[in-house]
Amino acid sequence: MHAALAPSLLVPGASLYIYPLPTAMNAWLARILKTEQHELPALLWAFFYFFCLLCSYYILRPVRDEMGIQGGVDKLQWLFSATFVAMLVAVPFFGFLSSRFPRQRLIPFVYCFFAANLLLFFFLMRNGVDKVILARSFFVWVSVFNLFVISIFWSFMADIFSNDQAKRLFGVVAAGGSAGAICGPLLTTFLVGRIGAGNLLLLSIGFLLISLLAVAKLSAWAQRHGGVKNQSLAIGGSVWAGIRLTFKSPYLLGSSVYLLCLTLLATLIYFEQIRLVADHLQDSAARTRLFAQIDLVVNTMTLLVEIFLTNRLIGRFGVALLLMVLPLLNVLGFSALVIAPTLVVLVTFQALRRVAEYALARPAREILFTVVSREEKYKAKNFIDTVIYRGGDAASGWLSSALKGMGVSLTMVATMAIPLAVAAAAVGWLLGKQQEKLKSQQQAAAELAAPK
Repeated sequence: MHAALAPSLLVPGASLYIYPLPTAMNAWLARILKTEQHELPALLWAFFYFFCLLCSYYILRPVRDEMGIQGGVDKLQWLFSATFVAMLVAVPFFGFLSSRFPRQRLIPFVYCFFAANLLLFFFLMRNGVDKVILARSFFVWVSVFNLFVISIFWSFMADIFSNDQAKRLFGVVAAGGSAGAICGPLLTTFLVGRIGAGNLLLLSIGFLLISLLAVAKLSAWAQRHGGVKNQSLAIGGSVWAGIRLTFKSPYLLGSSVYLLCLTLLATLIYFEQIRLVADHLQDSAARTRLFAQIDLVVNTMTLLVEIFLTNRLIGRFGVALLLMVLPLLNVLGFSALVIAPTLVVLVTFQALRRVAEYALARPAREILFTVVSREEKYKAKNFIDTVIYRGGDAASGWLSSALKGMGVSLTMVATMAIPLAVAAAAVGWLLGKQQEKLKSQQQAAAELAAPK
């Protein structure tokens, strides 16, 4: 086996292929990860890329949740609404950038912009800015940040990997994010009491900027292996194309409905969790530590499922069935809350729901975008992942606040959520079947266009 083609140990800052892995290890990795020889370097870089992104975010997530409490639990619906408004402003700006800049310039610009924002928050935290205003601003900013950087990541993955590759590789790629999501809470848990929440922002910036190395390496791999053609060109099109494309396509609209249903359900649970934790723990550092520990348990479970089960389940049962798992788990979880509306049941349900979301539903949902156009992968997907998602957050936040104001119990909230979860399961099944149909159409078109 020629060294230039061998899978390699990847050293930051060096060339794409550095040192050939032993043949036995290559075969073992290929068997475990269900990958082919030429895909392994790209898979490892994608794993590293997502690791850095999620580590950066999960360092901030416990800080964000604590900031939400400092800003006032009774004001959370306003924060989710502010996040939605921020998304409405940000999406056209992203549409403008993606229309005019090629991918290898677009992604670094967006990440550097967010890193500069984090640096600004770091200085504000050190200079005695009003804590309530700063807490609310930071909560909104992190809620925008995490969706944008992750949406761009998955757009990039759908751009460089084919549909068949996505089914085999996206579970392992997602595992990179779970590994980062384990590392981030660990760092926060051990460092928040020693260096303070403000200094954690600098660590988050470092991981975000390191991820740009992986962007460069993956772009080179895609070019080398004939992935995306004309990747040095801008996507083009209208600033508002993401909105138009989403509502024009039943397939993309169905993806929006699926995400919206699940977001409504997830936010209802999130609000209940925040309120119960605020009632049980009065110390700020203790709450931050608890949030980090919950993240650690969830992401450890998710990592194991993604490495050993996700790709095998997709290969055996297909995308449609995996899209149904999370909604059906919501049916079971909310049913359990109807019977026993306790903190233990809620936290257990929340943990299992998040594992199913990250390990099964998220990779399956990202596969949906491998069969759409490049403009839809970046612009429509970004609109769905940000505006639609945060719109669901805002709607669910106001709904939760209204239900609390009317004295509606957790049992009643759970009862009302069950039909919505059933609807999401039905939409997920239809989306999976449509994805298979679009894939078949693309394959047929490619066969007709191939030279005889």
